[in-house]
Amino acid sequence: MENPLCLSDSYAHACVARVSSVVNGKFIALDSLLFAPRGGGLPSDTGKLVRKSDGAEFSVLFVSKKGAEVLHEVDKPGLQPGDEVECSLDWERRHRLMRMHTAGHILSAIMYKSGGIMITGNAIDTGKSRFDFSMENFDRDAFQKLIDEANSQIARNLEVTVRSLPREEALRLPGMVKLAGVLPPDVKELRIVKIGDVDEQADGGVHVKNTSEIGKIIFLSAENKGKSNRRVYFKIEP
Repeated sequence: MENPLCLSDSYAHACVARVSSVVNGKFIALDSLLFAPRGGGLPSDTGKLVRKSDGAEFSVLFVSKKGAEVLHEVDKPGLQPGDEVECSLDWERRHRLMRMHTAGHILSAIMYKSGGIMITGNAIDTGKSRFDFSMENFDRDAFQKLIDEANSQIARNLEVTVRSLPREEALRLPGMVKLAGVLPPDVKELRIVKIGDVDEQADGGVHVKNTSEIGKIIFLSAENKGKSNRRVYFKIEP
């Protein structure tokens, strides 16, 4: 979908949409995308759809990409193509994911700048998040210093901005892709998220507008996942 609402305005709580197709009764495609699908280490949004013709409510349990379509899994069948629905997010959950995601970007930028540490995997969630990364000699105290530096940057109340660039132009910028994996080659234009003077990278997820919304990163635990493979867990407070 061109310029989906979840990315063009991450603060949109609700919208009106029309059901474009239904798969197996409970998987719904809509003509407007308020709910962010699962992807890039982020879980999907949840919320509800209310059919305008009769007020019937359908809980949105999970949202996923299926080829070119985005399907909303609802709790019961009943919606039909052409139905007009009021879409509303679980906003408290969405905003916490936005805060956690932006915090993760800042931490990954600090890790990269401190020694070229590349993230090899990540899972962002509301309660706690994790980073997997390659690091020969892991030192808990040294990692806590990275988190302390990330919190210092968060406390600067940095503006978060979003723009688009052609793929080749974007990838010429230093440190643009901090995940060790390669972006899909069919993506011709990249969405670039910039956090003050701390981080700028290609990203397709929801973010806060200013780091003042984040709070503070708290280091929870670390694991050794094999030679040079490390995993850390963190959360945000409040």
